[in-house]
Amino acid sequence: MRKLNKSSREIAVKVLKANGYKLTKQRQSLIDILFEFEDRYIELTKLDQLMREKYPKMSHNTIYRNVKEFATIGIVEESQSEVDGKTEVKLDCNEQHTHHHHFICNNCGKVRGLEMCPLDFFEEQLPGAEITGHHFELYGLCAQCKKELSKVG
Repeated sequence: MRKLNKSSREIAVKVLKANGYKLTKQRQSLIDILFEFEDRYIELTKLDQLMREKYPKMSHNTIYRNVKEFATIGIVEESQSEVDGKTEVKLDCNEQHTHHHHFICNNCGKVRGLEMCPLDFFEEQLPGAEITGHHFELYGLCAQCKKELSKVG
């Protein structure tokens, strides 16, 4: 198991506590598992499986409820897989706790945060409208996978 990023772990725990949640050993384990996959999304069913290996008596509902709570307070992002529509989750907290979007490599699955949000562009095209939410992701090949795949083909 690789070494965990302590600053990101501290941020997640800080946000959890600031929102009135206790840091139970199960929640700490959930954070630890998410940190193991911090550069990519993990299927919710896989996360559930890993948690239940550690805590066999823990219910699916408890795991899913905690993931939803983590998403609500902004330390986990949920997404639907472009391939099969399954729910995927990713630890997604940073020091600034800022709004951002992602580029996801279709080959290796790594996720990279994007600095710019395109919402302003769309708001200009919808004068008078009230946009209440949005979700934006880019998919493709990261530079490393593109380079490696071009060597093969």
